[in-house]
Amino acid sequence: MADAAARLEARIGYTFKDRGLFDRALTHASYGDGRKGVRSYERLEFLGDRVLGLMTAEALFKLFDSANEGALAPRLNTLVRKETCAAVAREIGLGDALKMGRSEDRGGGREKVSILGDACEALIAAIYLDGGRPAVQAFYDRFWGSHIEALKARPKDAKSALQEWAARKGHGTPRYQLTERSGPDHRPVFTVEVSVAPLDPAVGEGGSKQAAERAAATALLEREGQHV
Repeated sequence: MADAAARLEARIGYTFKDRGLFDRALTHASYGDGRKGVRSYERLEFLGDRVLGLMTAEALFKLFDSANEGALAPRLNTLVRKETCAAVAREIGLGDALKMGRSEDRGGGREKVSILGDACEALIAAIYLDGGRPAVQAFYDRFWGSHIEALKARPKDAKSALQEWAARKGHGTPRYQLTERSGPDHRPVFTVEVSVAPLDPAVGEGGSKQAAERAAATALLEREGQHV
């Protein structure tokens, strides 16, 4: 594990001054198989989640300077969710450096999204406590930069586009209602109505509820002269 921890520090470009803090950030609750006195990364995870949220909110606030809260919130959720944290954890090899119980290890714990995501948040907190905001900001910029770029480049789906457009216009939040399900079980057709006050509703159909919602959102946007 010592070699894995050293490789991790090399990958992230940061060397911890407080080795105990670093060790705790790498310790899963299962380590020691129930032995008392083991300090896991759970408390660090709590702090890291908040630090990550702050850095992400600040990055989005600066990047999307004309977007309101309704448009920024889904982007923030994408960047701080467990799947994104786990992707960063895999990139830096965090799973290899984790200390966990034998049962959890044999069960594939080093590849579980929930564990990798939590451990990544704990590592963020440890860097913040050990090196302050500049150190953790450098880590964030390096490993979240590509995710932010992907978010910028990704074409909006119709539901996101409708939510952002409605927010810019000062309209109500889009509300979707399933109005009909028809067709055979192997080829169902869902009909969904979307309402955005004070506009008239729009209707869409699709082979799934989600597809019908996207179709309804597209129909409303196109009716209002917008294009996804």
